[in-house]
Amino acid sequence: MVSSMSASLSKSPLLLLLPISILILAVPCRGSAHPGRQDSGPLTYHNGPMLTRNVNLGILWYGQFGRVQKNALNGFIKSLNYQANMRPQVSKWWKMVESVAYKTPYARAPRIQVNIVNQVTDTSFSSGKVLTADFIPGLVKKATGAKPNTVAVIFASRLVTVVGACTRDCNLHGALGNQLYMVVGNPETECPQACAFPFGASLKPPSGNIGADAMVMHFASALAHTVTNPFKSGFYAGTPARPNELASACPRMFGTGAAPGYTGKVMVDTKSGGAFNALGNNGKKFLVPALWSPQNRACWTVI
Repeated sequence: MVSSMSASLSKSPLLLLLPISILILAVPCRGSAHPGRQDSGPLTYHNGPMLTRNVNLGILWYGQFGRVQKNALNGFIKSLNYQANMRPQVSKWWKMVESVAYKTPYARAPRIQVNIVNQVTDTSFSSGKVLTADFIPGLVKKATGAKPNTVAVIFASRLVTVVGACTRDCNLHGALGNQLYMVVGNPETECPQACAFPFGASLKPPSGNIGADAMVMHFASALAHTVTNPFKSGFYAGTPARPNELASACPRMFGTGAAPGYTGKVMVDTKSGGAFNALGNNGKKFLVPALWSPQNRACWTVI
């Protein structure tokens, strides 16, 4: 699977409350670097495979999802490779992931194209409303539709408990042999303080739906980790069993001046009040997590 997917197996936030047009002009092109976690040291490459060139996703919508949630998640995926005359863009954030995967300076990183090749729904909760590791193989098969070289993405609705997803990274990613997968749940009712932060407590979500935008954040993290550390032998700190990865090394950091647990300065939509730090397809707004920058040896935010 992996050989054809990649070219080689190689706080209380301070908001910018100015008009959005002014804010966008003020955003530095380089992004911003900040201190990261200190509990496992800086992230390093462990000589394992990372994903490059094309990443094909097979999505399983497990449970019942509203239009806003599906639009937010599908819109974010479309935004990863979307470039337009606006800033800061989701594609700029994705370029940091690309630079880590290709082990090359940010400005020279080739593109990694993300494609949705399969989407299915399971509104009947066929595996129940509590998902444990035992159910992952069957759900992964549904998500991919048996298509080769496809990363399974399982989005679980707010009525589903994903065991283990409310701790540490607020998402799961792993491999069944060569089959890669991600699991992202909706934390709005189950663990909002742990996994919906900063929405609800201090910032308004850009889509107006806390669950939708929290899922975007955690899917973004899971995707970054899957690309740069697919088999727990790529880019990380700590141990393979408990790795500190590209986004988890920079917890709860989103904008200029951020520190672990302090969001930093983000932008605010003057009409809706929604907080965001990146623009995407059709002008959609997203709050994407900070990432570890190997060049700066520090956490990096898109603004």
